[in-house]
Amino acid sequence: MKPTLNPGWFRYLAGVACALALLAPPGAARAQAQAPAQSASAPQAAGVPAEANNPATHPAQPFAGIASENIFNVPRRDIAAEAQAQQARSKEQPGNNAPVWREANSDQAHYSSLPAKEAGVLIQRTGQKWRLLRNGVITVWGGWLIVVVPAAILAFFFWRGTIPLKTLRTGRMIQRFTPLERMVHWTMAISFVTLAVSGIVMLFGKHFLLPLMGHTLFGWLTYLLKNVHNIVGPVFTLSVIVGFVIFVRDNFPAREDWQWLIKLGGLVSGKHVPSGRFNAGEKAWFWGGLVVFGLILSASGWVLDMIVPGMDFYRATMQVANVIHGIAAVLMIAMACGHIYMGTIGMEGAYRAMRDGWVDEAWAKEHHELWYDDIKAGKIAAQRAAEPEPGERAGGRASPGEV
Repeated sequence: MKPTLNPGWFRYLAGVACALALLAPPGAARAQAQAPAQSASAPQAAGVPAEANNPATHPAQPFAGIASENIFNVPRRDIAAEAQAQQARSKEQPGNNAPVWREANSDQAHYSSLPAKEAGVLIQRTGQKWRLLRNGVITVWGGWLIVVVPAAILAFFFWRGTIPLKTLRTGRMIQRFTPLERMVHWTMAISFVTLAVSGIVMLFGKHFLLPLMGHTLFGWLTYLLKNVHNIVGPVFTLSVIVGFVIFVRDNFPAREDWQWLIKLGGLVSGKHVPSGRFNAGEKAWFWGGLVVFGLILSASGWVLDMIVPGMDFYRATMQVANVIHGIAAVLMIAMACGHIYMGTIGMEGAYRAMRDGWVDEAWAKEHHELWYDDIKAGKIAAQRAAEPEPGERAGGRASPGEV
């Protein structure tokens, strides 16, 4: 007799197989398929300690997975196709507006009745990257630079003190700066300090002024300083241009500048280093601070003020200009600290030279010997502009100890 199988057994076995397939973990088949590949790479990972994957002992580093990206490299999207897909999705998934949000956050221009540039772009995604760069790199590192540099200069002053005049004054005066030179210099100085103070408050004020003043008063202060900043900026630019024309002739590099740089002008050793009318340190400030940083700040500031003729002021353009402006401002402020120090409390007689325009022959010979030699040789006039000496302004010639 030929054995036969009951069809009910086939149905029973098929049902058991389906039940086991449903009870299995979703990734079981994937894990079995990847098992050979994982076993092949196991020897390479044998040297990695097991606790390396423990988040308690090895927390994830912030921004570790962020790669650099060109903020102008915005891929084009098929808005029409996405709109059709959203219409179909609204029938299957009512209330799912994620594609609509992605469209608004796409950097793509849409229709808008507003006349402003980029009014059709509701959200610019690169604005978040600019904010992180401004409030992160520039604010943190720039803030430390502005704190550390003055602290180092103050420590140097406590160690070295004011550089005194080593010889007695002669009472014979030399005109170091004409009235025009002093006017241009003080215009640059006052406008720069105004811009620096207002810029520091706007960039760093929320960290040290906002907790003390509160939001209302701090908001009015920054609003006032922003307008002062915008008005004084063009004045600073004009003074930089005029200052360059007036002072460039005496700021070209010379052979004696290398010797001055090697010996740091005698600041540490206290030994005299001959120089021309301006030493290498003053020339470095002229070319690096006044010319390079001054022009960069002026150009980027004019873009931020939106007063450059014929320029389209897009948001990306303003963000790049703001980053350049902030970095140049921080570096110029740090560099200006050294110039201000040497022109005030760092060296005896330096401030009065720019305030009154005249210096004693002993001061000229001790600090700018080559310039003094040219005056004595008749190559440079001891008085280049009509102006009374400081002692004559007070009604009589000053004694050697009063100048």
